[in-house]
Amino acid sequence: MKKKYLFGLTFFFGLSAAVNSQSISAESVEYQILKVPKIIVAQDFRQYSVAVTSPYNLTTEAVVAQSKADFENDLTSFDKRVADSQKDFQQILVDYDAEVLKAKEKYKMESEEFKKLSLLERLTMTDKGQNPKLVLPNKPVYVPLSKPVYHEPNLKNFVIIDNNVLASQIDIKGFSKDGDYLTISLDIKKINFQDNSGQSYANQPTKLVVKQNGEEKINKTFFQDYEYISSSPTNNINKATVEQANVKKVMAFINSYLNETFAFQSLKNTVKLQSVKNKGQYDDLEKADIYVSTNLKKLNPSNPQINEAAMAGMQKGIDIWKEVLKKIDYKDTKADYNAKIAKFVYFNLINLNLALDKKSDAEKFLNEMQENLIYIKLSSSEEGELKQIENKIYKTT
Repeated sequence: MKKKYLFGLTFFFGLSAAVNSQSISAESVEYQILKVPKIIVAQDFRQYSVAVTSPYNLTTEAVVAQSKADFENDLTSFDKRVADSQKDFQQILVDYDAEVLKAKEKYKMESEEFKKLSLLERLTMTDKGQNPKLVLPNKPVYVPLSKPVYHEPNLKNFVIIDNNVLASQIDIKGFSKDGDYLTISLDIKKINFQDNSGQSYANQPTKLVVKQNGEEKINKTFFQDYEYISSSPTNNINKATVEQANVKKVMAFINSYLNETFAFQSLKNTVKLQSVKNKGQYDDLEKADIYVSTNLKKLNPSNPQINEAAMAGMQKGIDIWKEVLKKIDYKDTKADYNAKIAKFVYFNLINLNLALDKKSDAEKFLNEMQENLIYIKLSSSEEGELKQIENKIYKTT
């Protein structure tokens, strides 16, 4: 049975609804889940090795060799490029002098015409900023070329499809790569393209085999089905680019799959809890809200005693909600404990139990809520929320 341990922080978002004289607000509680893997490996044995096979051959060494060759070419041609740049700059200076001369001639002509105008006309043009002005271009400045300096290529800027690099991309959190308690074998086949109704599809069968201390634990092949690639036919797409991107997708999936299987993962999530404004008649619901939200924030999987106390405190709030449901008068909309109170209490019990990974308890309260939906009015957003809850509870995977 999959387990999750939680601890949380909280933040608020504005959400309120008038419920007759009842005002419902919602609080979103952020918590962390320490997700336990499907296969637990003892701390002393969290080591693995990886071997990847694929049809690709672009290596890191090839990228480095090309980078060094490019540097040598730049170094060899440096003196010539300096001479060319100096020559080009001399021509730029000649062009600059010509532009300066042209600007001065233009200014001289405009000034002569300006002097022919009457005093009033000259004053008017000056006020409007239309009097002649000598506008000279900026004088160019020569910037010497820097001598080439070799830098190791940033491999992140290259789509390197090389088995050793692919193997280095496997990262199981909490494990080291200096042992072989887990041996991971990954075989990536060449991508296969297919046209269908003028669109491009592709598959790339990838076999993953994992052995734990010599015992086979995983033997699966992924990406066998053809998936949509492009709205264009295969003869109109850049197949090399698509293939490189697809290998990245494959590696991301394999990493995620291995971490879900073997690694303890700290995941952040939020749960929405609702409460009613208390004007004296809802002391019990206010206590329940305090018990649950406060203790949800206290959950701490690294401290079993604190975690146990927080769960016990939270249970007090859950018990109050369950008692409130026994007081509901579904047919009297003016009752203090009416169908609208039942609605938010049910949502709280369902969402909280899902957050605590108690799906069976969440399903029990969902079934109770569904039995009373004839009396409970849901908004369109609440109908959508209920649909999402049903999908979470009833899905089998």
